[in-house]
Amino acid sequence: MIPTDYYIFLGSGLFTIGVIGVLTRRNVLIILMSIELILNAVNINLVALSQYFKSVDGQVFAIFVITDAAAEAAVGLGLIIALFRNKETVNADEIDLLKW
Repeated sequence: MIPTDYYIFLGSGLFTIGVIGVLTRRNVLIILMSIELILNAVNINLVALSQYFKSVDGQVFAIFVITDAAAEAAVGLGLIIALFRNKETVNADEIDLLKW
């Protein structure tokens, strides 16, 4: 049996990689993938702590997070496709549609 600490360390590492990806990248697709990585790290921690405390609350909440991540990916990719058709770029620095 794998100790719960290993799952927490894995989730912390994935969360850190995701945050670094969001803060340092300019490509909108990479930013969305980093956000998905952050959400998956949270799911790993939720399930690990749910197992540690012998409760199913964390697992149920993880299912809601997975559902939210799927909706975010669908809407986000749709927005990226629309922005690419208008601006012909996926660079976050060059997207300025909301500026006056």
